[in-house]
Parts: sequence; C-alpha cells; structure tokens
Amino acid sequence: MSLKQKQPRRYVFTGKIDAFFTDVYTFGQFISRFFKSLFLPPYEFKEIVRQSYSIGVKSLPLITLTGFITGIVFTKQSRPSLSDFGATSWLPSLVTIAIVRALAPLVTGLITAGKVGSNIGAELGSMKVTEQIDAMEVSATNPFKFLVVTRVLATTCMVPLLMLYMALLAMMGAFVNVHSNEQTSFVSFIENGFHSISFLDIYSSFIKSIIFGFTIGIVGCYQGYNTTQGTQGVGRAANTSVVMAMFLIFIEEIIVVQIINWFRMP
Repeated sequence: MSLKQKQPRRYVFTGKIDAFFTDVYTFGQFISRFFKSLFLPPYEFKEIVRQSYSIGVKSLPLITLTGFITGIVFTKQSRPSLSDFGATSWLPSLVTIAIVRALAPLVTGLITAGKVGSNIGAELGSMKVTEQIDAMEVSATNPFKFLVVTRVLATTCMVPLLMLYMALLAMMGAFVNVHSNEQTSFVSFIENGFHSISFLDIYSSFIKSIIFGFTIGIVGCYQGYNTTQGTQGVGRAANTSVVMAMFLIFIEEIIVVQIINWFRMP
C-alpha cells in the first residue's frame, strides 16, 4: 500500500520537473523570437513612444517618492555605525557609493517590476483571453511585433533613465539628512561623495539597468502572451510576472556584480 502511495508522488514530482524545463525551453524560444522580430519591418515607432511614456513618465511619482526616502533612510541607518568610529565625514562617500553602485539600479528595477511588470502581464493576458491577439493576426497585423517588441524596447530604454532620476533624488535625500546634522554644504557633499566613484561604477549601473529593463519587459510579455484559463489566468500572469522578474533581477545583480568585480581587481 505504501508503494502505491509513493508512486503517484514520484510521478507528480517528475511531471513538475518536465514542466519546468518545458517552460524554460518555451521562454528561450520567446526571447529568440523577440530578437528575430526586432530588426524586421514594420517598425512601430509610435507605439514604442507611447509605451515609453506610459512606462517612464507615469512611473515618476513613485520613483520620486521612493528615491528621496531611500536616500534619507540609508543615511540615517549609516550614521550611527560611522559615529562609533568617528568617521561621519565619510558619510557622503559611503552613501554615494551605495546609491550609484547598488541601490539606484536595484530599487528602480524592483519598483518597475512591481508596477510595470504586473501591468504588462495583465494587459496582454486580458487581450489573450478575450481573443484580441487572434483578431490582430486575422487583420494582417503582427501582434508579436506590435505588443511584445514595443513593450520590451520601452522597458529596456526607460529603466536606465529612471535609474538616473532615482539616483539623483536619493542623493538629494541623503544631502538633506547630512546637511541637517553636520551642516555640510552642497558643494562639499558632492565633492566628497563622487571622489570615490569611477566611470566603471556608472557604466555598471547602466548595464544592470538595461538588463533589468529587458528582463521586466520580456517576462511580463511572456506571461501575458501565453495566458490561459480565462480571467483567473490573467491574475496569475500579472502575479507571476512580478515574482519572476524580481527573482531574475536578484540573480542578474549577483552575476553582474561578480563580473564587474573582476574588472576592479588590479
């Protein structure tokens, strides 16, 4: 009897492994199809601009609030540790390094994944279950080009710009906190902060932001474009888009940081 009970569990576990690798293969094909369609006409420039506006401009309020608060909170948390060693003068450098190297691209990617990724997954998912995508194919329109390529390009281009904006706001928040406690001037804060920053740090943040933006767009489009099971599938697509995008962002952060550290070695 126990053997009969164990066999179904083993088959279920094997089925989940098969389903996982099938999803990985399908996702790889989806990415390959994106790059094949990227350089082929027609080029939907108007839709790319519209998606860039929707992703970039409409995310500014949330990015503004989060960036400013991030700078203030990180500075408040770092001051006691530096005060124990009498090194509060290092606070601008510490904050700038943390924001430029890690906080700005990572926090921007996570916020965009939550706001934009879920929106893309739900939007394309609802179009899929209501057969709007099939209707576009019947009307001689390439839905993959119009819906997927434009959104992935928009996220890839806008996330680095949002990262720069967030880094600026986080630095302003950090300066407000430093100035209120140490009466440090703005010029002194900028000079001390960027003294320890190199172009490699800025380049690495840009590279990470581009990768994060592409990940958010391609995951959201994949989940939405392959939605099934009606309205329940739309909710699942939106939720999975956020979870998978955030998970991949953390994995990519580890990989990119390791690669960049190789270049830092003398």
